[in-house]
Amino acid sequence: MRFLHLADLHFGKSIHGVSLLEKGDQRFWVERFLERARALRPEAVLIAGDVYDRSAPSGDAVELLSHLLTALAESGIPVLMVAGNHDSVQRLAFARPLLEREGLYISRPLSDPPELCHVTLQDEFGPVTFWLMPYVFPALIAQALGDESFRDSDAAVRALLARQPLDLTQRNVLIAHQNVTAGGAEALRGGSESMVGGVGQIDFTAFDAFDYVALGHIHAAYAVGRDSVRYAGSPLCYHFDETRQAAKGPLLVELGPKGETPRIELQRLEPLHPMREMRGPFEQLRDAALADSRRGEYLRLVLTDCRVSPEIAAFFRELFASRGSILMELESEYASFRGETAALSAHAVREKSVEELFGDFYTERSGGIPPAERDAELLHFAGERMRGADVHSAPTVEEIAALLDYLKEQEGRA
Repeated sequence: MRFLHLADLHFGKSIHGVSLLEKGDQRFWVERFLERARALRPEAVLIAGDVYDRSAPSGDAVELLSHLLTALAESGIPVLMVAGNHDSVQRLAFARPLLEREGLYISRPLSDPPELCHVTLQDEFGPVTFWLMPYVFPALIAQALGDESFRDSDAAVRALLARQPLDLTQRNVLIAHQNVTAGGAEALRGGSESMVGGVGQIDFTAFDAFDYVALGHIHAAYAVGRDSVRYAGSPLCYHFDETRQAAKGPLLVELGPKGETPRIELQRLEPLHPMREMRGPFEQLRDAALADSRRGEYLRLVLTDCRVSPEIAAFFRELFASRGSILMELESEYASFRGETAALSAHAVREKSVEELFGDFYTERSGGIPPAERDAELLHFAGERMRGADVHSAPTVEEIAALLDYLKEQEGRA
C-alpha cells in the first residue's frame, strides 16, 4: 500500500507579520502537492496534525483546507487526518460521520470507552488498519481511562494504546501528533514548534505494535528510533532556524507485506518564496546582496560587526523590495551591542508580570499578533495559578485538573 504522509500544515500561519495565506505561499504549496498526488496516485493521504495554526482558524484558512480535501476526494484518494495541539479536535471533527462517506476520516475526541477512530483499507497483501490518535496529554487520557495514576505522557499513551483492539497478525499504522524521542534524545528543531523541548516525551518503543507511525509536531523530517517511526516535517519553513533542515516535502511510504520494512521517499516540493539567512560583517553582506540577484525570497540578515543603523536598514530593505523579496529580520550580533540589550532585556523581564511575559511569548510565536481577549483570560488564569504555586515542585493533579476544567469551559464557550 502506498500513501503520502504529511503534517504540520499550519494553514493561516504568519511569519513576522507576513501572512503566508495572503502572500500565496500556502495555496501555492497545496496546488503543487495536489499535482504530485494526482501523479503518484497513492491509496491514501495521512495528515498528522496541526492542520491549522490556531484552534479558531480564519475563514481563508478553512477555505484552503476545504480546497485541499475536496480535490483529494474528487481524485478518489482517501484522507486520514488527526488534530494537533494547534487544532481544536472538536471543530476539526465536525460532521465527521458525513465526511467519512466521501473518504475523509478525522480523529475524534477521547471518550468513554476511549477507542481511537480507526479505518481499514485493503491492498493485495490484505487489510491495513489506520489508527487516528489526536494530540493527547496525561490528564486527558487519565479522564478517558478513569485512571488518575499517570504522571507522564509515555505511561499514559502506552495505557491508551493497550486498550485498542489491534490485530497484531495484520498491518497497523498509527497517525499521531506527539513529542516522540529515542531514549530521551530530541532532534534539533526549528523555532516555530511549540509545547516541545522535553514536554510530553514519549519513547518510540511505545509504538512497537505498529508497522508504520506517521508523526506530526516536529517540523523536521526524520526517523525516531527505527525507520518506520517518522516525522514528515512541515511543508514550508516556518522559522529561519528551519532553513538548516533538509528539503521539505511529503513522504511517500510503500507498505509491503507484514514484517517487511516500509520503503520511504521524500517528495521535494519547492516553495513559492524560499527562506534564506545571511550572516557576516556589513560590507560582506552588502557586497553579497548586490552581487546576488535572486528574487522573491524571505530573508534574515545578521550583522556581526556593527549595529543596525537606520541607513543600513533602509539600504537592505529597499534593495530586497526592488527584487520582490521581503527582509523579515535584520539583527546585530555585535558584541558590545548584545551586552547592552541583554542587560535591558533582563531588567524588562524583572519588571513584567507573568501575564505580560506569557503575552510577549504568545505575540512572538503568532507572528506579531497579540492574544485575543479569550486568550488573555487564559493567561490571567495561568498567572494566578503560577503566583500561588510552589515554583520548586511539579504541578499537582489538582492544579492540572483545574487548568483542564478551565480549558474545557473556554472551549464550550467558543
